[in-house]
Amino acid sequence: MTVFQAAVLGALQGLAEFLPISSSAHLALAPWAFGWAAPGLAFDVALHIGTLAAVLWYFRRDWVALAAAAVRSVRERRLAGDDGRRLGLLVVGTIPGAAIGYLLESQAESAFRAPLLTATALIVMGVILWAVDRRAPEDRTLKAMRWRDAVLIGLAQACAIVPGVSRSGATITAGRALGFDRAGAAKFSFLMSMPITAAAAALKAPEALQAPDLTPVLVGMATAAVSGWLAITMLLRFVQHRSLGVFAAYRIVLGIAVIGLVWSRAG
Repeated sequence: MTVFQAAVLGALQGLAEFLPISSSAHLALAPWAFGWAAPGLAFDVALHIGTLAAVLWYFRRDWVALAAAAVRSVRERRLAGDDGRRLGLLVVGTIPGAAIGYLLESQAESAFRAPLLTATALIVMGVILWAVDRRAPEDRTLKAMRWRDAVLIGLAQACAIVPGVSRSGATITAGRALGFDRAGAAKFSFLMSMPITAAAAALKAPEALQAPDLTPVLVGMATAAVSGWLAITMLLRFVQHRSLGVFAAYRIVLGIAVIGLVWSRAG
C-alpha cells in the first residue's frame, strides 16, 4: 500500500465513520473500485484508532466527566449521578455490538465484504434512514434515555458488522426511531463508538503495527483523525437545522453506482 492510498482511505474512514454513510463500505469499495490491494481488517482497525482519537478529543469534557463518574460509582457501588447513569447506558449499548463482532469476526473479513451485499445494505439502510428521520418525532433528549433504548441502539450498532449498514447510520436511525432529536441521537452514536472501537483496537492494533512499513499506517491514522474531527463538527452543526435526507440520498446513489459497476465488470 502506498502512502497516497493510505491517506485516501484514512480520509474516507474519518468522514464516513461519523457521517451515516458507512465507513466500512467505503473502505471495502474504494480498493475494489480502484484496483488497489485490499488493506485488510488490521489496517481498518488502525484507521479506527485515528477516529477514536477524534471522538476522544472532540468530547474530551464528556469523557473526563464520565471517567470521574466511573470512579465515584466504584467507590459508592452504584451508578453515581447523571454521568454515572450515562456511563451505564453506554456500557449496555456497547455489549450487543461487541458480542456480534467477536462471534462474526471471520465473516467480517471475508463474506460480508462482497460488493453486491455492500451495495444492497447501502440502499436498504438509506431508505430506512430517510423514512425514519422524516416521520419520527423529536420530542426526547438524551436525559430521557432509558435502559431499553440503550439496548435497542446497541442492537442496531451490531448490524453494522455488514459493510454498507453504517455504525453511525444504524445507531442514529435507531435513536431517531425512538423519538430522540437529531443532535442527541448523533451525540450518543458518537460516544458509543469509543468503547467498541477501543476494544477492536486493543485486539488488532498489534497486528497492524507489525507491518514492514509503518509509514502508510501512521499516515492513514493521522488523516482519519483529522477528517473524523471535521465530520463530527460538521454533522452536529448540520443536524441542528436540516434533516438527514441528503445522506440517505447519497447512500442510495452510491449503492446503485456500485451495482452498475459490478454488472459492467461481469459483462
